[in-house]
Amino acid sequence: MAILVTGSTGTIGTQVLNFLQGHRAEIRALTRSPEKASFPAGVTAIKGDLSDIDSVRAALDGVSTLFLLAPNAADELTQAMLTLDAAREAGVKGVVYLSVFKGEHYADVPHFASKMTVERMIDADRLPATILRPAYFIQNDLRQKDALLGGGVYGMPVGTKGISMVDIRDIGEAAAKELLRREQASAPLPREIYELVGPDALTGASLASLWGALLDRPIAYAGDDLEGLEQRLRSVGPAWLAYDMKLMMRRYQQDGAIATDADIARLTTLLGHAPRSYHDFAAAAAATWAESRYR
Repeated sequence: MAILVTGSTGTIGTQVLNFLQGHRAEIRALTRSPEKASFPAGVTAIKGDLSDIDSVRAALDGVSTLFLLAPNAADELTQAMLTLDAAREAGVKGVVYLSVFKGEHYADVPHFASKMTVERMIDADRLPATILRPAYFIQNDLRQKDALLGGGVYGMPVGTKGISMVDIRDIGEAAAKELLRREQASAPLPREIYELVGPDALTGASLASLWGALLDRPIAYAGDDLEGLEQRLRSVGPAWLAYDMKLMMRRYQQDGAIATDADIARLTTLLGHAPRSYHDFAAAAAATWAESRYR
């Protein structure tokens, strides 16, 4: 039997496949364009799309464990629920589902509410699943390079409450560990939930200070301008998604998204090491940017 990874060419799917590499398991990767995909050695590309239920059913043939990452799409909820039901029909014995941190509190953020509805389905149907709830991705801030180096500002309006941002490598590693645990089990395992978080509560001001120290230049926090954020996102993506992201940031500003000590301890046990820190990510990014400037 095999592990099927959805979202395989994206940011998180790539990390999951990297951490699965080298383990004794058959790995399949769902992709719309197998001919264009570049996967680690031993990974089999499977043509399919979560918006095409017939292709999902075909891809699940011979699959025993599923990594389900539904895309940021207008029909995300439908895609996720139909895929889960198809997995149940196919006899999949284990699922690892990528949800979101604090989703139960942010009912007015569409993609958070969608993921929580999927969690309700998993719970109501007693599906043998691990639910992973990642916080805001640390690596999203690679997009701040031009603002930091060119404008001397940290531009993401994360607010003053604090966010326990998570490194995407920790997401991939946690998912791979749970996929392998469920794949190697002789029978379906009980449901588990992990909050995927970082060790620090990061604010706009603290992030500006951190980057200033690493870049050895004054860095200011650009402030809590949500309208400006929406307009920037509209220039690179659909209007509905830009608005959804604005609503997420509004809730971050109002309430924050801070992990508990228990959340961090539980994730540390799963990973076998402490969650990766924002400081280490930022230090590596700053060093890379400095090297490229002198080439």
